[in-house]
Amino acid sequence: MTWKRVATAAVLIPCVVGLVLWGSTAAVTIGTALVILLALFEFFALGDAIGHRAYRFWTAACALGLVFVQWMASTANSVGTSRGIQYFVLIGKAFLSVPAVGDVFFIFLLGVTVLTLWTKRPMVEALPAAGISSSGLILVALPLTYAIRLHGISTDGPKLLMFVLIITWVGDTAAYFVGRAIGKHPLAPVLSPKKSGRARSPAFWERCSSPSFLRDGSLCHHRICWLWLLLATSPGKLAICSNLLTREARE
Repeated sequence: MTWKRVATAAVLIPCVVGLVLWGSTAAVTIGTALVILLALFEFFALGDAIGHRAYRFWTAACALGLVFVQWMASTANSVGTSRGIQYFVLIGKAFLSVPAVGDVFFIFLLGVTVLTLWTKRPMVEALPAAGISSSGLILVALPLTYAIRLHGISTDGPKLLMFVLIITWVGDTAAYFVGRAIGKHPLAPVLSPKKSGRARSPAFWERCSSPSFLRDGSLCHHRICWLWLLLATSPGKLAICSNLLTREARE
């Protein structure tokens, strides 16, 4: 198991570093959209295993809507945006009212209502379907979209995003090896017997202390963006949820 994680990291980390540091915000947006779709459909597969069939394509469409909204917001505040993209944003603002994140969620709720009332799916499945769809959009898609906003912060965006990724990788790697070495007390023994509280403590304290490194006043108002991203990029963020769904499916 360890060698698979090391091999995956050895292949993917250079690609991610190159994309973040030398890629444009548009390229980061496309990469983020692909990651969100993969994560969403994996999350929905776990829901299917316990009978919670999500509105897959509608949720995926709204997730892409969140990606588009965050890209538009980051492009509007970016200084180094190409002239063609600036014209596209100006035209979009002139002829369309560019929605905010809250508007996308409102459209999502309207769509879920329509799908619940006017499809042939049994009504007994409506609440589980709405629940698993909303969970995917809120827990998986929304936090990851803040990578786009973070990358679009003038010249400091790529460095801040790289900082978030590094402390996430370091924290989760430390948690893995500390847990294997000295982890004794399970964090959630019923849901995830192999995760110990001592193993998660390095990642927890690292994430709690990391905002203190951003002392520059010009960066303080961007803390909320990368704090959302810290929540999203941690591989253990949905581990308890996925373990719960997998355990219920086996039973």
